[in-house]
Amino acid sequence: MALHALTGLSLVSLLSFGYLSWDWAKPSLVADGPGEPGLEQPSAPPPQPPHIIFILTDDQGYHDVGYHGSDIETPTLDRLAAEGVKLENYYIQPICTPSRSQLLTGRYQIHTGLQHSIIRPRQPNCLPLDQVTLPQKLQEAGYSTHMVGKWHLGFYRKECLPTRRGFDTFLGSLTGNVDYYTYDNCDGPGVCGFDLHEGENVAWGLSGQYSTMLYAQRVSHILASHSPRRPLFLYVAFQAVHTPLQSPREYLYRYRTMGNVARRKYAAMVTCMDEAVRNITSALKRYGFYNNSVIIFSSDNGGQTFSGGSNWPLRGRKGTYWEGGVRGLGFVHSPLLKRKRRTSRALVHITDWYPTLVGLAGGTASAADGLDGYDVWPAISEGRASPRTEILHNIDPLYNHARHGSLEAGFGIWNTAVQAAIRVGEWKLLTGDPGYGDWIPPQTLAAFPGSWWNLERMASARQAVWLFNISADPYEREDLAGQRPDVVRALLARLVDYNRTAIPVRYPAENPRAHPDFNGGAWGPWASEEEEEEEEEEAGRARSFSRGRRKKKCKICKLRSFFRKLNTRLMSQRI
Repeated sequence: MALHALTGLSLVSLLSFGYLSWDWAKPSLVADGPGEPGLEQPSAPPPQPPHIIFILTDDQGYHDVGYHGSDIETPTLDRLAAEGVKLENYYIQPICTPSRSQLLTGRYQIHTGLQHSIIRPRQPNCLPLDQVTLPQKLQEAGYSTHMVGKWHLGFYRKECLPTRRGFDTFLGSLTGNVDYYTYDNCDGPGVCGFDLHEGENVAWGLSGQYSTMLYAQRVSHILASHSPRRPLFLYVAFQAVHTPLQSPREYLYRYRTMGNVARRKYAAMVTCMDEAVRNITSALKRYGFYNNSVIIFSSDNGGQTFSGGSNWPLRGRKGTYWEGGVRGLGFVHSPLLKRKRRTSRALVHITDWYPTLVGLAGGTASAADGLDGYDVWPAISEGRASPRTEILHNIDPLYNHARHGSLEAGFGIWNTAVQAAIRVGEWKLLTGDPGYGDWIPPQTLAAFPGSWWNLERMASARQAVWLFNISADPYEREDLAGQRPDVVRALLARLVDYNRTAIPVRYPAENPRAHPDFNGGAWGPWASEEEEEEEEEEAGRARSFSRGRRKKKCKICKLRSFFRKLNTRLMSQRI
């Protein structure tokens, strides 16, 4: 009896020692090894779904990565992209909330009601609760799901929070931008609050740590405590490199000769973020995840040129539908890629990640689910043709209408005063006011407000329709709308088709009860149960309305909405 107990104790001790001393970095210890001699060999298990790491940066411009010829050092991103597949025909949305909503739902903004602007901190609005999110689909496939970083998809109800939308854990901010050290965010004079949350609680104790480093450390902790035998989804949404322009001093020093002060701070933030990505990839290897992982890197919108960013040589900036606002930085790095070390020109949109990643996870997602995205993994991994042939960049009926647009100019089928943009094949059409259409070289803004106007200005303000052959003219310098009215009419017809499927815009007025002073000094959920019921009823009416609405009613609805939300919309134009 004593001998048996001693033997059992020894076995437990040996197993415990083996677990604690396991070198997770060795692939041979992660994979299923050969069985012990004399033991019956079980049948080979099915291939394990890959670990998915999605890294999203904020406001990083097209020119702000080393492999695009930037003056900013990004050795990690350069190496990962060179060893993987660079996506050089990849599109995102021009501002924060739309890109994030389309990533997590696989649907265009017109199909979620988020066509206009962003979700502001005091708005009773969030990612529609009837949408099944990407992490929820991955949970169904057996994944452990974790989010670190910026949410910006609404939080007025607890049901809107990341941990209620498919993530097992969350560490990050709920609003659009916070101080990188104090995590304070002001949504107007005197409307300030703390915004760093862990799960559904305010993380007061983590204040003082630079967010880029804090988030990378949290990713490492998640990997250290998770078994590589269970599939993992990590959504790392860095706050960097959104304003405010703040960086640890050691990163600023290497750019001390850069004349543009904003660019200098911005460059330091990008390089710090690059090192955070290096730390994350090192942790993937250290803890045994790397060999069965897919790393996706993406920006969320174009760079903000007046805050240090650069989209050169593309036209426009963040908040516009020119290529500088919607052409994204993107690459995929993975040992599982069949064709590595290449550049892909396949057309890819941020909505495509939803069905692509669900497919990689062994789940199912199709057009029957109401998705606007496509599974583009064969195009990325094997170099096949992309199933995507067009992109609806957006239709925003609330944005300021262009003075020189009209229904007549749109062949009687489309009001060209409405802000809209669409890509079909090699053609891109813009209507309404696409935003500032300048070409802004790097370092132009060093002496603001002096020489920064010495750049190429948009030639004509008396215009509401533009047409470009993006394949031949990626910098949008030759407008072909006058030469190809046939193409203009065809693309306007596609806008009409898409608009028939759009649901009403959801952009409610701000509620004073959202003020952080009523929530202990922090931003967080604030709606009462009664208000939640009212919101649900309103959403139900909106869905019913969208199924059977008539043109006359739609015009009345838009007019009423316009006047009710005018002040809030004016605020949104500052983005």
